[in-house]
Amino acid sequence: MRERGRSGARLLVVDDNKVNRLLLKRNLELMGHDAALAENGRAALEIIEMPEMDGFQVLEQIRNDLQLRDLPVIVTSTLEGVDNIVRCIELGAEDYLQKPVNPALLKARIGASLEKKRLRDQQKELVRRFATPEVAQELQQSGFALGGKRVRGTVMFSDIRDFTPLAEVQAPEDTIELLNTYYTLMFNAISGHGGIVSEIAGDGLMAVFGAPLPLPDHCDAAVRTALEMIEMIDLFNVDQVAAGKAPIRIGIGIASGEMVAGYTGTNDRATYTCIGDTVNVAARLEAHTKVAGRAILIDGATRAGLRESIQLEGLGPVTIRGKAQPVDVFSVK
Repeated sequence: MRERGRSGARLLVVDDNKVNRLLLKRNLELMGHDAALAENGRAALEIIEMPEMDGFQVLEQIRNDLQLRDLPVIVTSTLEGVDNIVRCIELGAEDYLQKPVNPALLKARIGASLEKKRLRDQQKELVRRFATPEVAQELQQSGFALGGKRVRGTVMFSDIRDFTPLAEVQAPEDTIELLNTYYTLMFNAISGHGGIVSEIAGDGLMAVFGAPLPLPDHCDAAVRTALEMIEMIDLFNVDQVAAGKAPIRIGIGIASGEMVAGYTGTNDRATYTCIGDTVNVAARLEAHTKVAGRAILIDGATRAGLRESIQLEGLGPVTIRGKAQPVDVFSVK
């Protein structure tokens, strides 16, 4: 069952009895819905891609399929007994109606099922709006739980240079517009290389490559993202200068290694993030771009993990706050 519009829905009727199929189709069309017919799972293959199977197997297949599990299913059957009804509901059926089906009751159950689906779709859309597709996918697959797991990945920190003085000399509306434009460009570059934006704060952001979903070439992806971000800022500055506005500059720090990724906060309010020494190093490298006068700095672990040929400049071991030993730092040209 999928939504077609306000006036009705596109419904699939699967029944091995032709008379039942035709009568159900007629009743559904009288209710304003569009109904497709199939005599078994194989006949419905092109619609929901299932082989021939009985009703219980169909329900089980739908429940185990991430793309179909939210599909509302109303079972109509001549099978009697509470056990059959319970089994259908446990396998994910939205409702169960005994044949012959009362048209008025069927109409009410379809309406209720579509409303529930609308609310579920709305909830998923809210999750997608406030979380990345990767985090939303993990939530759908694994559910929500505070805590984390160890992963290997790459972390990036970036912020706008001299943002505070810039914000002080322009209208708040212009500052918000600048940030929205900046984040639009940066988010596009990050997501385009398989990363996710984990945190944003003012003019700064933190991105992760390799969590929550594994990313084999996370070092290359992060560095390529950084180069694209710099390129986008250069193009953006052309428009800024043409409009009589000040150009902006950004600094990017990148580090790779093991970290703990997961949800932090409370059961009422939580965020997906990563913590650990790798995260701290990336943050310190971003801050060090101001001292080094370079736009992109990476650590030795990121350099070692690069598979592509990228021009680098060695800046030698650098002592950074929070690290007992100096960190090998490289500038990306």
